[in-house]
Amino acid sequence: MKWCVLLVVLCGFVHAQDAKSSVKDLSWMSGCWEVNDNGAITTERWGKPTESLIIGSSQTVKNGKTVSSELLRIVNNGRGLVYIAKPSSAQNETPFAVAKMGQNEVVFENLNHDFPQRIIYRRNADKLFARVEREQNGKLTGIDYNYSRTTCQIGPE
Repeated sequence: MKWCVLLVVLCGFVHAQDAKSSVKDLSWMSGCWEVNDNGAITTERWGKPTESLIIGSSQTVKNGKTVSSELLRIVNNGRGLVYIAKPSSAQNETPFAVAKMGQNEVVFENLNHDFPQRIIYRRNADKLFARVEREQNGKLTGIDYNYSRTTCQIGPE
């Protein structure tokens, strides 16, 4: 019985790491998304994907000042899709491998990272749900972002 469970887990992992996965399968993430959390406005932007790359960014503004920002990209590295984050507060990029992917949902994981260990995106019409989470001492904690589609702005208003 243990071998059956292990086989199912390994098959799921192999499927999640399918090198044939195309970044274009994440085209549902493209566009500009915004959430207002008590005056802190976070805008996440995702460009048009190619087979191997989609570029994104995130910016949180409060009282007219940027309080955090992040450069993002999702690539197919030949072994599968990888979400790569570079927060403004970090010296290095952090990769998260795809763990699960569906028609309007994707989950990335890096269980060796402190926070987050998991990044989840789910699309429903003009809403984009994002969650960052980790497990620590057997307890799951996370932060949810319920984005709404917004107009992409370039340059001053």
